[in-house]
Amino acid sequence: MIVVVHLGHFDGQWLLWGEGPVDEVKTTRGRNRKVKKQKAGPLPYDAAKNLARVLEAAGMADSRRTIENETTVVWLPTTAGHPLGSSLIVSQRPTDLGNLELAAWKVSTINLPTREVVDFLTSCLGQRTLAPGIILGSDIQYWIQVLRFAGSLAARGKFLPGISKKQNYYAVWEPLITGDDLGTLKALADAMPGVCRALTFADTLPSAASPLAVLSEVIGELTDTMVRAAAGKIDEKNFDSIHDRWLYALKAPSGELEGPKAELKQFFTQVKEWQRKLFLLEGAPFRLCFRLEEPEQEGVDRWSVNYLLQASDDPSLVMPVKEAWQARGLKTVIFKERNVSVPELVLTALGQAAGLCPMIESSLKTKIPDGYQLDTTAAYEFLTEKAPILEQAGYIIQVPSWWTKKGTGLKLAASARVSSPMCPASAGLSLDKVIAFDWEISVGGEPLSWEELENLARIKSKLVKLKGQWVEVDAANIQAILKNYKNGSKMTARDLVRLSMGAQPAPGDLEFGGVKANGWLAELMDKLTGRVPWQEESLPLGLKGKLRQYQLRGYSWLRFISLWGFGACLADDMGLGKTVQTLALIQKYREEGETHPVLLICPTSLVGNWQREAARFTPDLPVVIHHGAGRSRKHSTFQKEVKGRGMVISSYSLLYRDFKLFNSIDWAGVILDEAQNIKNASTKQAQAARALGAAYKIALTGTPVENNVGDLWSLLEFLNPGLLGNQASFKRNFFIPIQVNRDMMASDKLKRLTSPFILRRLKTDKSIISDLPEKLEMKVFCTLTKEQATLYAAVIKEVEDALEEVEGMQRHGLVLTTLIKLKQICNHPAQFMQDGSATTGRSGKLARLTEMCEEILSVDERALIFTQFVEMGEMLKQHLIEHFGREVLFLHGGLAKKERDRLVELFQNDQGPPFFILSIKAGGTGLNLTRANHVFHFDRWWNPAVENQATDRAFRIGQNQNVQVHKFICAGTVEEKIDQMIEGKKEVAGRVIGTGEGWMTKLSTSELKEIWALSREAVGD
Repeated sequence: MIVVVHLGHFDGQWLLWGEGPVDEVKTTRGRNRKVKKQKAGPLPYDAAKNLARVLEAAGMADSRRTIENETTVVWLPTTAGHPLGSSLIVSQRPTDLGNLELAAWKVSTINLPTREVVDFLTSCLGQRTLAPGIILGSDIQYWIQVLRFAGSLAARGKFLPGISKKQNYYAVWEPLITGDDLGTLKALADAMPGVCRALTFADTLPSAASPLAVLSEVIGELTDTMVRAAAGKIDEKNFDSIHDRWLYALKAPSGELEGPKAELKQFFTQVKEWQRKLFLLEGAPFRLCFRLEEPEQEGVDRWSVNYLLQASDDPSLVMPVKEAWQARGLKTVIFKERNVSVPELVLTALGQAAGLCPMIESSLKTKIPDGYQLDTTAAYEFLTEKAPILEQAGYIIQVPSWWTKKGTGLKLAASARVSSPMCPASAGLSLDKVIAFDWEISVGGEPLSWEELENLARIKSKLVKLKGQWVEVDAANIQAILKNYKNGSKMTARDLVRLSMGAQPAPGDLEFGGVKANGWLAELMDKLTGRVPWQEESLPLGLKGKLRQYQLRGYSWLRFISLWGFGACLADDMGLGKTVQTLALIQKYREEGETHPVLLICPTSLVGNWQREAARFTPDLPVVIHHGAGRSRKHSTFQKEVKGRGMVISSYSLLYRDFKLFNSIDWAGVILDEAQNIKNASTKQAQAARALGAAYKIALTGTPVENNVGDLWSLLEFLNPGLLGNQASFKRNFFIPIQVNRDMMASDKLKRLTSPFILRRLKTDKSIISDLPEKLEMKVFCTLTKEQATLYAAVIKEVEDALEEVEGMQRHGLVLTTLIKLKQICNHPAQFMQDGSATTGRSGKLARLTEMCEEILSVDERALIFTQFVEMGEMLKQHLIEHFGREVLFLHGGLAKKERDRLVELFQNDQGPPFFILSIKAGGTGLNLTRANHVFHFDRWWNPAVENQATDRAFRIGQNQNVQVHKFICAGTVEEKIDQMIEGKKEVAGRVIGTGEGWMTKLSTSELKEIWALSREAVGD
């Protein structure tokens, strides 16, 4: 069941509702009825029965709570009596939208309190689907952004206690939106989807509140809910005054204020007046600035904080307060045009700021308050304490250029100088040897002597003018440096490399100025950082096939990183050949005398693919498949089985279950294919992967890891343990600053740390695309699940008995029927049984298609998916919609030409759906689908000419992308054996091309048994 979930806000209430595809919703008046214009008729797409499932998927199901749907009115774009669905997932859109109007429809809703809305939106963060088939609408994605904004206000303390009046009086926490937050508020209001304001309680169209009004109310509710939840324990209900009752109510769940009406009314007025003064400056045409200026004379410890006014509509218009206060002539026009009384504005602004900074309060005693004087100690206090508070309150702060936007000044920097690195006898061992080096402390690039540092250690001030520059210093840190680092330090070469990238702190938490080295260590660091290119490696003699230039560079990079004992992530786009580059590396080490095997872990759906690619490219590499029910389970048996082998292939499903077996082997390397499978660091398979030891580790993934900051820790912890710190420090230093605060400095540091170990190449790179053929065909070998294998074997047994008893046309029909059954089983058990059962986890082909489609989506590409079965096309459409929450098109022979043309036009559109499923007969000719750069043959027609015709729907005139063709084959089944016959150009291949599949009816019973036989390797689990 599919539901597109929506969340609306109206009249202080949050209402959850949803749309279901019209053919899944039973309506009393028929699926395609034409609805006469009426007041609030029932919404044809109402997904009332699925709303409880939505809350369950969000982790909000509660057995103690009875979920009751209520009926609400939703105003939707409507044409010819039909409401438009929010997407093609819900309903097809008519081609003529000329008579579009808003109409009222009744829809089932669930009323959610704001605290549950916060929980619900939090569970939806970063997702397009909440669970299979539960798709989040555009309004929910929008409310998530609003929640993040409200959360940032709460986290930064940008709120005030207040009071509101509805029928009764309530204590509330109100957001304080000033400065840059005002711009964010406006941008959010401009971006609000109309569906956010579509709900009402009446079937006559009301005058809708403006987006800004709705947004302001929502942010107020969300802020109040989050601050109230964090307010802590509620005090005892023992009040001496209305202020005590107010403070109690600010923590209480309801917030309702109790007391005599007259007293509450008076208190309401007092609070609003207090707030009025605080909010007065928000809309003022001028903002107050505080500018810190350095001492003008050497040796005179006199800093100054000067007051200025800056025009809100023209930031370049800045005037000292004293000059504005005494404005004469033309200058008075500036303030008259903006209707400003300078004394009133300045005194009001300074009066508010005085509570944040006592020195400002003292300046108010002067006739014209235009600033105050302070010493170096107080200047440092202003920079580190007062300025951030004033800026948060909405004032403009101007500080000297040497004090950065991050709120820190020029600091001492530490550099590590390696004076005489030893030359490595063996690269792999050298990084674990200890090297002596010296610390060099500098300021602004100028080195300091230890004597100068000793003098600094005796100075108590936090700000010191050193070599003509003001520097932020910490005497305690300097004393620690003098004590521990004056006589040099020792560290392994590996840790020095990590230090050079900023993975380890410099002494005393000083700014880090890098590692200054020479010889091999400098060369290594230069190559890791990309300042010097790594050299191309010679290919192994046993590699069958030629690498493209970019593949040769990728293989050489893997070789360079692994030789030094580091872990490497090869993150090439799908189809660029990560497999062959990796096999070349394994073969190279093998030819150089490596006797220990490599453990390769991949999804179950790829076990057969790796086995065949190894046989194709590195036929001399001895491979063991550790998978399935017949795999070795005893340590002694397993160790004998893998001894002398080059590669052991297993799956993620066994990584944890058979960890003790894997951990008993000395692996030359551990390689994870589709390494995004360990992105969740807390899973057992991710923990098992990190616990495995090996001389080198490699991760392969086509997912753009640089876009998934939260997933990087687990991946890099597997490759290079400790590089990004522990998980808590990674969250503190990188994830929150980058994902929440958009901190570019944290992002740049993370890139410096990770980029040496991640090689990402896209098909769109000029150096890559020129090296690719226009059409790249590849076979994708998939394994069967146990269920598929059982059904397959049962069909074979049944037909073998029947073949002995039939002949002529009966035998002909039996063979063709059996062939169709086997194809259906290889596709999916539900297609064979035609029972409408669930699809996930039951088909190796479908699992692999889902993985590849996820990768296609991650890089914003599109695909055609061909199948010869209409029922399989419907299953694929349903599965992909449920899994990705995206619109999926399906073209088959039952569609009229007008509908076919409409689907083609939709797909070719710039904003069209990413996946287009086609039956091979209906979609094999006459279509121009150049928006796709991937073509999948989910099941094979076994006629190259027909398949090529289908492929050419994408690979034709007008195509400006390289096209990748993926032909799915179930390994060890009839699909692989017939493919081998066609590829082998045997005599029967000509008949296949000419007559389709009828040639099989002419084979003998023994030949049929051989082709149909199920190999042991076919079963993936």
